[in-house]
Amino acid sequence: MKRRKIPLRMCLGCQEMKPKREMLRIVKTSDNTLEYDPTSKKNGRGAYICPNSKCLNEALKNHKFEKAFALKPSDELLAELLEQVEPS
Repeated sequence: MKRRKIPLRMCLGCQEMKPKREMLRIVKTSDNTLEYDPTSKKNGRGAYICPNSKCLNEALKNHKFEKAFALKPSDELLAELLEQVEPS
């Protein structure tokens, strides 16, 4: 039986490749805003981050959101991501 290929994505924080389903997706919408995408189905440019606070802090410290999207994340997005990540 043929095994299905598991899609991998790179984390903005730790730069490790991990399975897509284990990560949080942030998407840049057509109206130039960043949103958390829990379904991973929204249209727009997407980037992924591990669901832990260490990776989120690393991505913020190194301005990875600005590099990936050319936009600074809003306070609302950061608050929503902080709810989704687990402290480490």
